[in-house]
Amino acid sequence: MILGIESSCDESALALFSSKRGIVGEWVKSQITKHIEYGGVVPDIAVREHLSNFFVLLDAAEKGERLRDSVTRIAVTCGPGLAGCLAVGLSLAKTLGLLWDVPVIGVNHLRGHAFSPFLPLYQEQEDIFADHLPHLSLLVSGGNTILFRIDDGQSIEILAETVDDAAGEALDKGGKLLGIPYPGGPILEQHAIGGDPRAFDFPRSFSARSEMRFSFSGLKTSLLYTLEKLTDEQIRARYADLCASYQSAAIDQLVTKTKHALESSEFSSLGLSGGVANNKTLRCRLAELASDQNIRFLAPNLCHTGDNAAMIAFAAHIDRECVAEDSAALTFQPSLRLT
Repeated sequence: MILGIESSCDESALALFSSKRGIVGEWVKSQITKHIEYGGVVPDIAVREHLSNFFVLLDAAEKGERLRDSVTRIAVTCGPGLAGCLAVGLSLAKTLGLLWDVPVIGVNHLRGHAFSPFLPLYQEQEDIFADHLPHLSLLVSGGNTILFRIDDGQSIEILAETVDDAAGEALDKGGKLLGIPYPGGPILEQHAIGGDPRAFDFPRSFSARSEMRFSFSGLKTSLLYTLEKLTDEQIRARYADLCASYQSAAIDQLVTKTKHALESSEFSSLGLSGGVANNKTLRCRLAELASDQNIRFLAPNLCHTGDNAAMIAFAAHIDRECVAEDSAALTFQPSLRLT
């Protein structure tokens, strides 16, 4: 039984993972309402919230079963993320490890996302990687946009990543330009419903097949210039079109690069993870792309797309690369990379 601890940013989360039953319990305390008025995550506030939230979450988890008697390992996010937030989770993990005399495992948060599309398969089949490797996957969040492959032995190779803003950040900031409060991406998606995605010609960077990179800073700038040319009345009249066109430009770039990668090599499955994996348009288009290639599309359940402790506990169980059981030497790494 593995206790997962996630505190890399603004989600305080615990999860219990059983090697026999999969995820058996999750406890989450979101901080979104604490940061809305600031238009983004404030590190000091996030740290204070983690410090108070985890005591409440531990009490809730203890009501289900006595953790001291059932937990055999503790898995904690050690990076990347906000330094203070990572420190809170790591301190909690080390303290519980000493109290319960169990090893503490450091998990790379990005590798947790990378393997999260396989989590729904855990109770379906004995070998979750059978018939699914090599696997092409897209990790899209507020801080990362990475296209990568997972081969036999669970080795990861990055095929493309953003040279500036992440896709989730671009959607949030685009939402802010359109007057949408933080976090803007999910609300932008709702406003885009019924809009014409071709009404405004926003740029799609690096469209050439040979350029395996992403870029979203130009998309943001283009939206800013477009809004400056429109009157307030015109913006209100064409609001759904603006949202739909902006979102479409971001998603087109993600789908196009994924298609280029699929066509350049042989893959057995296509995956999607990260907070932006909640976007229904993106999920549908990648599922269609996988169907066109006659391969399986894998994605975590919606509750496991954003930061969560379930993927941290799961990664500690299956990933050969992201664990380190020397809890005394374990430290946080705010700039840790996927590879």
